[in-house]
Amino acid sequence: MPLTIAQRLDRLKVRIAELAHWRDRYSAAIDGWTFEGEPIAHHQDWPHRQGVVHFAASAEAPESWPLDDIRLQLDLGGESLITLSYPDGASETFGLDPYHQEFPVKGRRFSIATETVARFPFGEPNRTPRLNKARLIWLDGPVHRLHLLLKQVAEAVGALGEHEVVPHLVDAAEETLRSLDWPSDTAAYVSRTSDAVMQQKIWELPKLQENPAGLTDEESASATSAFEALTARLKELQKRFPPNGELVLTGHAHIDLAWLWPYRETRRKMRRTFNTALSLMERSDDFRFNQSTAHYYAQMEEEDPELLDRIKQKVAEGKWETVGGMWVEPDTNMPTGESLVRQVLYGQRYFEKTFGARHTVCWLPDCFGFSGSLPQILRQGGIDSFFTIKVNWSETNHIPSDLFWWKGLDGSRVLTHTFDNPMQGYNGFVQPDCYLPTWKNFRAKTQHHASLLAVGYGDGGGGVTPEMVEREVQLRDFPAIPQARWGTVKSYYEQAHQTAGEKKLPVWDGEIYLELHRATLTSQSGVKRKHRQAERALITAETLASLAHMLGAEKPRSLEVDWRVVLKNEFHDILPGSSIREVYQDAEQELGGVIDHARAEQAKALQALSANLPKGGIADALVVVNPSLAPRAVSATLADGTALSAAEIVAPLSVAVFDRQALKSAGGLKAGPDRLENDHLAVVIGKDGAVASLFHKATGREAVDGSANQLWVYPVDKPRNWDAWDIDADYAEKGVRLEAPESIDLIESGPHRAAIRVVHRYRNSSVTQTYVLSANAKRLDIETTIDWHDRRTLLRTLNPVDVRARKATFECAFGIVERATHTNTSWEQAMFEAVAHRFVDISEPGFGVALLNNAKYGHSARGNVIGMSLVRGPIYPDPLADEGEQSFTYSLMPHDGAWHDGGVLDEALDLNQPLVIAEAKGLSAGTFSPLAVAGTPVAFSGLKAAEEGEGLILRLYEPAGRRGRLSLALPSGWTASQPLSILEEPMERKGPADIMPFEIRTWRLQKG
Repeated sequence: MPLTIAQRLDRLKVRIAELAHWRDRYSAAIDGWTFEGEPIAHHQDWPHRQGVVHFAASAEAPESWPLDDIRLQLDLGGESLITLSYPDGASETFGLDPYHQEFPVKGRRFSIATETVARFPFGEPNRTPRLNKARLIWLDGPVHRLHLLLKQVAEAVGALGEHEVVPHLVDAAEETLRSLDWPSDTAAYVSRTSDAVMQQKIWELPKLQENPAGLTDEESASATSAFEALTARLKELQKRFPPNGELVLTGHAHIDLAWLWPYRETRRKMRRTFNTALSLMERSDDFRFNQSTAHYYAQMEEEDPELLDRIKQKVAEGKWETVGGMWVEPDTNMPTGESLVRQVLYGQRYFEKTFGARHTVCWLPDCFGFSGSLPQILRQGGIDSFFTIKVNWSETNHIPSDLFWWKGLDGSRVLTHTFDNPMQGYNGFVQPDCYLPTWKNFRAKTQHHASLLAVGYGDGGGGVTPEMVEREVQLRDFPAIPQARWGTVKSYYEQAHQTAGEKKLPVWDGEIYLELHRATLTSQSGVKRKHRQAERALITAETLASLAHMLGAEKPRSLEVDWRVVLKNEFHDILPGSSIREVYQDAEQELGGVIDHARAEQAKALQALSANLPKGGIADALVVVNPSLAPRAVSATLADGTALSAAEIVAPLSVAVFDRQALKSAGGLKAGPDRLENDHLAVVIGKDGAVASLFHKATGREAVDGSANQLWVYPVDKPRNWDAWDIDADYAEKGVRLEAPESIDLIESGPHRAAIRVVHRYRNSSVTQTYVLSANAKRLDIETTIDWHDRRTLLRTLNPVDVRARKATFECAFGIVERATHTNTSWEQAMFEAVAHRFVDISEPGFGVALLNNAKYGHSARGNVIGMSLVRGPIYPDPLADEGEQSFTYSLMPHDGAWHDGGVLDEALDLNQPLVIAEAKGLSAGTFSPLAVAGTPVAFSGLKAAEEGEGLILRLYEPAGRRGRLSLALPSGWTASQPLSILEEPMERKGPADIMPFEIRTWRLQKG
């Protein structure tokens, strides 16, 4: 009875596997190894596994072995950078990992030196590392090639299913195997096959030959004939069943800057991966490789300039493609707009300086959603194309296109491509069963002829293997499967743009929300808080120094060095909270250093400002700087701890000098054991510790529905996968409200500030909250200190507000996102946790309530309830994530009108960046405004030194979706340039008004 195709395929796989056992004709062990200078034998455990260790040995192949067929095989028990050094002074370096363990050699005699860690590619420790394998082999090339070709035929058969070509492929493979002249000598055969899975199950194997004979010349020649015959058969079949589809292969090694390993290990991963890619290029003219991330190249420039020079040479030859145009592959949900600008500004400048070209493709395969501000930032940065595949990870709904225009908040568009490869996504393989599903899943095939496919081991690095390069050549002759060739990302998008010019492609408008990994908006709250502080500290330092320059001080210097540290820590597995503990120890230390330095720069700038202000007779003066575009009442905590809340107003982007003794309280502040009140708000704190009433005096409206700032603990925050990454939708099925506080005390009742402190406990943790109302405040601040000692739990604040609206407003980079408060569709249901920067607002005509924060990102808006996630306790990959104490502030703010009319953004900015105050003497009272902005309300992004040439760079943006007139008022002798891009170069802007909805505008301000 004839076998089915499936049965014949199973038989083929068994017979093909047999060939691998004769892949080497001869082998020779490499002895004489040392570990840190001390002898170590084959299969011996390492003496220790701490840090980086060094192996060394010398090797010599027999003279009878053909040099081109000699291979070095190593498995030292971890990841390594290995260097082979030859007597003539030549050397070659490779990366060694589980996928790269066989290496060509350039001479028969050489020495081996390694840098090795007892780790696997994803950071897992090898707890029992040993020297597993070290030998030279004479590779039987005909057997190797035939074995690989037959494997690919079997893979094609499995992937093609019921395609007409399948019986022909099976026939061809079977005939090929029958044509072989194959050895059968018992001793050699049993010894050769002894490591097969089946043989290893035998109770007791017979005595094995140490070095069993390989194929004879005649037997090897039969493999050559079989290979040639099978290749010819495939070519004939290809004529009858031509390739279906087209893929552009880009060699790739996604190297997470830090994730399940600390950054110091990434630096070694870079060198290993880059050397491997260069070695493949030396042996293949066709192979192409891409690598993003300016930061990696800058690191190579410092640590291994020779390696960078070799990369530069391959870039010049068109074999190595630098892509991305950004400093790192950052998270784009949480960084402020100015940070995203600096990612592109410093990335593009570095690529141009180092490699002579900027980039046109933003390469972000692995980020967890994408801000709607990104298309405009990219276009202004010279980037017109965007790549990701992470959108395919959404759990419920999927963007319906994979080649489309992505339209941002302001209407800017970038051409976007994503491919759906079920075999490891952007870490794809070169094989038929990867090609076929990727092409099948390509939905734009009726509009464009090809899809990208990135191949190579990644996340932990490693990249493309020699086998992948060899496979690509063999697969050129295959029938029915997609045609695939090495190419460049840039050329792919150039062709895609041609298609987009000829055909109407779909458009996706607004943010790209990932329906997965929602917990990355909350996990590792400590680094998120420091990141936001670092961003703001740098922007403020630059602004203060620039204002001082406009008043007569020296031109400020660039803070790019500090910005690079912030940008590095925006990497998509650092800022989102999905890395190991060591990563956060490093990140918080680095960001803390940036904050300290930026504040020192602020202090210098304040001194320079004071030195250029008019002298006078005020002995106890306060120099107050408003680094924003909102007029702000004087409110601050001075260096001696004194609270100040006065009626005086500081104009936007100005410096005001006050006589401290003349500053009086704004008045009207009252406090009781459960009440706080000023001229704007009346607050009642309930016995449950929540806000029982928040009365807005200007409108006569109660802001809360029942009670606000309800603290809820969810003890079943246990996602089915990706512990630090995910919050499952059922987390709220079990919630415990903290409504029996340990204490409620009035702790402050002065003319400037009043405060009530509430202490809650939950199991092993405590939450201390201080409700603070200043005399001139339009918001109720909730200063919060959490001492967290509970795992797999989530703490949130829920705020039912007395407002009805179908949409809520969430701040994002350079604008806002409106999201539904209802759950009519699956898209809305899936958005149960979403990003907001400094505020979320629910408004109806005439009145609204906003929840502001200075450290948090994970929010929700369901019905009339604004929620915000405060802390989690995941156990993977950091079992102690957010363990211990952290402090932050959030605020409730009722207002009249819509959010943009009620001053919500102004108050959110004030919460995140208070007025900057310094004490001085001998000055004259007054306000000094070197720069003023008039017309349509806009928001401030930055004021900094120009990266090239003279002058300052001013960047503003429209935050609410309005358009209109806009003008700048500058000091005498100062001028503003024509419109600039974010790269600080002249650009042609479109739009009839001076400022268009959500537009980012940049000018160079220059004196003389």
